[in-house]
Amino acid sequence: MAEIKSSPSAAKVDEGAKKDVQTRPVKPDEAAFKAKLAQAEKDHKQSQEKAAAAKAKLDVAQPNKNKDSPAAKRRNELISQLKEIKEQQGAGKDGRLQVFDQIKKIDEQVKAKINEQKVAKGKVGFKNVDELDREIDRLQKQVDAATMKIVDERKTLTEISNLRKQRKGFAGFDDTEKSIEALKAKRKNLQDSLDDPESKALSEKYSELQGELDILKAEQDDAFKNFGTLKAEKDKLQAEQQEKWLALRQIKDDHYQAVRAASNYDYNQRQKARERSKLEWEKKQTEAKKERAQKMLAEASDPAYLDEIRNAESVLRYLDPTYTTTKAPLQAPSGLEAAAGRTVDDSGLKGTRVLKKEDREEDFMKGTGGKKGKKGNKRNTAATSTPVSTKYSCPPAVMEDLTKMGIDPPFSAADVTAVTEKVKAKLAHWKEDQAAQTKRNIEKAQKEVEKLEAEESGAATPASEAPATNGHGHGETKATAGADEGGSVANEVELIKEGEKDAAADATAAAKEDAEET
Repeated sequence: MAEIKSSPSAAKVDEGAKKDVQTRPVKPDEAAFKAKLAQAEKDHKQSQEKAAAAKAKLDVAQPNKNKDSPAAKRRNELISQLKEIKEQQGAGKDGRLQVFDQIKKIDEQVKAKINEQKVAKGKVGFKNVDELDREIDRLQKQVDAATMKIVDERKTLTEISNLRKQRKGFAGFDDTEKSIEALKAKRKNLQDSLDDPESKALSEKYSELQGELDILKAEQDDAFKNFGTLKAEKDKLQAEQQEKWLALRQIKDDHYQAVRAASNYDYNQRQKARERSKLEWEKKQTEAKKERAQKMLAEASDPAYLDEIRNAESVLRYLDPTYTTTKAPLQAPSGLEAAAGRTVDDSGLKGTRVLKKEDREEDFMKGTGGKKGKKGNKRNTAATSTPVSTKYSCPPAVMEDLTKMGIDPPFSAADVTAVTEKVKAKLAHWKEDQAAQTKRNIEKAQKEVEKLEAEESGAATPASEAPATNGHGHGETKATAGADEGGSVANEVELIKEGEKDAAADATAAAKEDAEET
């Protein structure tokens, strides 16, 4: 049978296996990288602080040039705070005079209220409310005792009424006393404000800020004198800071490049594995297609209508037991077939022959009219005089074969002849068309194989149009070579077609002979 030529995907797999295996880049140590990075960041931070300090010193010498520098901002803040303190101290002088006036007015109010309180208490004759209540209780007890004369009792009641009125006046004394105490507290607060420690604190803060401002001015004068030296130092420290920064960035770049290289290697390996899997899958698909093509060629090489012819002949042998095929047996007699049983030659025997029980009963039935004889006579009479029954029994297998051929099975013995003729007609048609149908099957299989070869090679030209030569060397192939000899599948198909022509001719001749016999 023909073989499909190998796919180029298999060659790709072999080429990929021959390539040099790349070594995996070493993934950097994360802990070592972090330690090295921390040290580099620390060095960079120190150099950055030194450069910032040198720049700050240089900015001190140029306060007007760089107003956003820390020294210039601090100087402006000090000047602003000193000015504010001066304003607060100037406003305090006017405030002290106002406080003295308020204290004087409060003293006058307190003195007047105290005098009024004394006059009112002098009119009452009692020092406090408790003393007044005791007097009222004493007089009330005398009245309740009913020992007084009517005139004295009336006087006492009048006195009690007056005392109760005076008691109501004591509530006004308490309010006046409270207002006096409030005025005294207000006077004390005003007096304390004259001796307020805030004024002392303002003076101390002013002196402190002025001293800091003097220091800044001294530093500015010193920096201005050493301007060139400070500038050179600042440039040097900035260069060191840049160097530390580049070293820090180089550490990061080296680490992440190594990590990226390892990741890319792993990714490429996964891609290669996927590619190998893809090539293997393509190889399996190619092998499956090869098997399919071989199966197609095998099926196409068989004569057409084999199953139909076998079924038709089987049906004919059942319907017409006299039907025989002229086709030679598939196998020669092997001599191992079952032979007839042992036969006994009884020509030389003498005496009466002993019959079997069945034979004796049969002879007896023929000569007597008994019950068994009646049944036997009826059976014989039915066999000789009764016409053939119209019922017909067809096996399911025969009915199924007839249905496949598109022929209705016989339902009576009268239908057997017509069905037999239809089956013979079908059989004759299949045998006559067997060669042509086989040719068509081979051509169809050839087209499918050529299409498959075109898909395999990726070429648009069918394999049947490829040039063929007569030599075996220098990459040439025979025009009639099969696929297993280096030829194409088309050559194999041509060889099969030539062989099938002879088989079809033999089948046609056999069909004609069968038709003549029938």
